[in-house]
Amino acid sequence: MKVRKHIYFSGQVQGVGFRYSATYLARPLGLTGWVKNLWDGRVEMEVQGEEAAIAAFLSELRSRRYIVIDDMDVREIEPVEESHFRAIAY
Repeated sequence: MKVRKHIYFSGQVQGVGFRYSATYLARPLGLTGWVKNLWDGRVEMEVQGEEAAIAAFLSELRSRRYIVIDDMDVREIEPVEESHFRAIAY
């Protein structure tokens, strides 16, 4: 069963390849959604897929070199129809 999560990441998450890493890690896991930087230094994301795949994705994202996630504000939202995961520029 697919779930969709809306997440705000804070910490050392901008200027460290976060959006590239998220896109690179999400696609092989069959995850869809988007990721973008926010003006206040946080990163915002919506990610959709199987719960186990999202958990693996977040775990792998936390272990990436240079990325330091201090906090994640996560809430579950309604799934949507989409076909890929993408990084959004400002």
